Amino acid sequence: MIYGYCRISTKKQNIERQARNIKQLYPNALIIKEVFTGTKLERKEWNKLEKALKAGDTVVFDSVSRMSRNADEGFAAYETMFNNEIELIFLKEPHINTSTYKKAMTNQVPLVGNNVDFILEGINKYLLSLAKEQIKLAFEQAEKEVLDLKQRTREGIQTARLNGKQIGQKQGAKLITKKSIASKKLILKHSKTFNGTLSDIDTMKLTGLSRNTYYKYKRELKEG
Repeated sequence: MIYGYCRISTKKQNIERQARNIKQLYPNALIIKEVFTGTKLERKEWNKLEKALKAGDTVVFDSVSRMSRNADEGFAAYETMFNNEIELIFLKEPHINTSTYKKAMTNQVPLVGNNVDFILEGINKYLLSLAKEQIKLAFEQAEKEVLDLKQRTREGIQTARLNGKQIGQKQGAKLITKKSIASKKLILKHSKTFNGTLSDIDTMKLTGLSRNTYYKYKRELKEG
């Protein structure tokens, strides 16, 4: 079975580009789509896919960052699936496909049966270590991209503040939404505080508001 795993961080992003890239090369792939913000591998659709995978299955990713942006978790999952004979394919980083890793393990320099074998064994271990390091580096780069983005965001906010720009809602400012407008109309109409007939508890039930939000809206209505 061939699966294509696509992931975006927010619904505002377009996941179809990843799906198209995978389908172009693997038209029979079953596409799994997920919206998840964060670097952890504990994701609903990913966890379901992991449980369904069997030896001989293939998972295709548009890039290594779609699998994981946590270097340690990503590499650990990679090794586990490799050992379970699941093939992993990364369209943008083909050098870390599990098939490449497998070649590094199987295409070892043949031993000759004498003291030279000590040298050849060292070469084989080095080649395998090199392949493993390339995989680790790919996941580390994906993690670094997240950290760099967070750093740029923090620096951007700091720069905006230094230039006198307001970031976020001003303290004490009222947040006006369609829900708050509708709820306040009901409170004004039905609450005894505003000459209605319902108690606070009954008005809360009517509006469906939490206790804190209800009393916040009442306070704002009193303040005008």
